[in-house]
Amino acid sequence: MRLPLIPHPTSLPGGLTLEVEARRAGGVLSLEYVLAGPVERVMQPPPAQRVRTDGLWQATCFEVFVRTAGGYVEYNLSPSGAWAAYRFDGYREGMRALEMPAPFIVTRMAAGRFVLTADVILPEDAGAATGLAAVIQGVDGAIAYWALAHPSDKPDFHHPDSFALELP
Repeated sequence: MRLPLIPHPTSLPGGLTLEVEARRAGGVLSLEYVLAGPVERVMQPPPAQRVRTDGLWQATCFEVFVRTAGGYVEYNLSPSGAWAAYRFDGYREGMRALEMPAPFIVTRMAAGRFVLTADVILPEDAGAATGLAAVIQGVDGAIAYWALAHPSDKPDFHHPDSFALELP
């Protein structure tokens, strides 16, 4: 299922569009983010080791949030290959590292198109409610926040109403 992400009203999309295909099979969530338009204006982080790294959301980063029995989990997927995963007990509460194997992140670029694909391992208590999002930084430093839904006046991917997709 391919879904459009929309930029937050305070973000300037810079002529870009962003779609995500999300598929869930058992305990694996497969994602394909497709950024189209003048992708040469997007800041690409330099290649990095496939290691857990905090603060990825401060630059170009693709994100997914999944509700769990006791809160939710967040995955940050950088085009560099770096990644992060966190578990929360409630809205921005009880944040801690989510133990999981490193996701394999693959990127492809062509004229007018940038694609990031990744598979993430879901925790056993993962529910169906899912939020898909991205932070896109331009080469000029401007940041645009993209998501399925923007329920507040400020970008907030953790907002409970941002979990706008039900993936069985």
